[in-house]
Amino acid sequence: MMRALYSGVSGLKTHQTKMDVIGNNISNVNTVGFKASSTTFADIMYQTTSGATAATATTGGKNAMQIGLGVSTAATKVSITSPGAAQSTGDALDIRLTNGSSTNFFIVNNGTENLFTRAGSFYLDGAGNLAMTSTGYTVMGWQVDPLTGDIRKDTVSALRIMQADNMTSSPEATTKANVSGLIDKNDTNVTSDAGYVRTLSFFDNLGYSYTAKFAYKAVDTDAGTYSVELTNIYDSDNNDILAEWLDKQGVDAAGSDALDQIFGNDTTAVKSFSVSKNYTLDNSTNPASITYTENGTTYTMVTGADGAPVTVGGELGYNFTDGAGNQTFRSIADIYGIDADTAASGTLAVDTTTGMLNLTYDTTNYTLQFNTSDGTFRFIDSAGTTSVSLNMSLLGDNFEDISIDFSHLLNQNHGGSSTAEFEKGSADKATDGTGKKLGQLTGVSIDGTGKIYGSYDNGNTVLLGQIPVAQFANASGLESLGNNCYGTTLNSGDFDGIGVEVTADGGSMTTGQLEMSNVDLSEQFTDMITTQRGFQANSRIITTSDTLLEELVNLKR
Repeated sequence: MMRALYSGVSGLKTHQTKMDVIGNNISNVNTVGFKASSTTFADIMYQTTSGATAATATTGGKNAMQIGLGVSTAATKVSITSPGAAQSTGDALDIRLTNGSSTNFFIVNNGTENLFTRAGSFYLDGAGNLAMTSTGYTVMGWQVDPLTGDIRKDTVSALRIMQADNMTSSPEATTKANVSGLIDKNDTNVTSDAGYVRTLSFFDNLGYSYTAKFAYKAVDTDAGTYSVELTNIYDSDNNDILAEWLDKQGVDAAGSDALDQIFGNDTTAVKSFSVSKNYTLDNSTNPASITYTENGTTYTMVTGADGAPVTVGGELGYNFTDGAGNQTFRSIADIYGIDADTAASGTLAVDTTTGMLNLTYDTTNYTLQFNTSDGTFRFIDSAGTTSVSLNMSLLGDNFEDISIDFSHLLNQNHGGSSTAEFEKGSADKATDGTGKKLGQLTGVSIDGTGKIYGSYDNGNTVLLGQIPVAQFANASGLESLGNNCYGTTLNSGDFDGIGVEVTADGGSMTTGQLEMSNVDLSEQFTDMITTQRGFQANSRIITTSDTLLEELVNLKR
């Protein structure tokens, strides 16, 4: 009879334990990454009142007579391998683990030891470390090898994402450029003295920005021939560093500057000027006649065979005669409207056939040749050449030479408006050789393999680290330590200190989501009902045994 009392007591204790587990499960129904537990019972031991006997020739055997002594809690099992539902948060630092053939855990550190968790709610703390939002434990991971830029898979360490080295991305010098659009021969800019001016912006090795200015000019539009020349290179403070460099280089024995070392070939060009309004040009005769009338007398310009002007009183000009032996002198400024500086920039001569004053001057440029049949590009500089170099390295060690591709330039009608433009990078791959300024960190993202990337305002995306996972031979053997963390035990298997990539066995990481609790409320409520009934039944054992004992005591009366 006493055995029944103690069996009832053990039943009450075990069912109370099971109720405690159920209560813990339900209380954590909304806890991120929580894993539900279940309770397993086992009978305790048996008192044998009669042993078993073997069968004989005349009688059968007899089983042992045993009376059980109650129940005990055999185990509490955590359903750690069962994933919880996904909850979308939109936070880039919230990560949900998806298992492959093994159960994966994030590796975190509390300052003294590595712990493991399925709760992927992280943030960047004041020191720039990736950490758990609930505890502040730092997330452990693999660092980037500074020599190769690849992940170095060795002992995990704290992922300090916002360290000083990661706040900026190195600048890159521009090494390639391309030209697109078209040149229209009817564009007045192309036929003007200044030309059709376009600019190319580029970077040096230090990330400073510069602007090179080019001019397209018509040479022989009917033959599809044009030129392109470099006129200026400005820094961000609008200083012309090309002019400064040319001044330092000086001129050679022939009087030419060093511009051809930077861009173009030394050549000559001709600029023509017509007579001003006070003079009359008649090119219907050969040689052409240039006259002016003063006080009723007509004077005709006299030129030599070479058409060169003469110098009278320190001024360049031409003599005129009235046909009666009287001769006067007129300066080229008066006849053709050009100033002394323009006149001094080259060699002047009148074309006796046309009457135009030609100024032949030195220039540095590349010849652009187009097909006259369809306006497509033929070559620049020489046949078969599509690219030329802007030799910026001569201006300083902080520059790289820039290869400029002109092969996409066209020479076609566009209503008298040209559209040619310079762009950084190669034409077929816009980001190749574009160059970049010093980049500032603007964002952090994590991909499905756990790799962490930094985004910078110069367009760079840089690998900053990787989040590995821990896997165990017996994940259910891990010890729950609270705060959504687990520790290793003798029955879970050890952590090697390195971890594995989450994709090694088919797992993945999903950002912007969290793994919720895997508690099934319908299952928990059902267990609660059966536990309550079990507790009630065991309590009846005690009250019934008490009644029997009371009857036994009453026998004495």
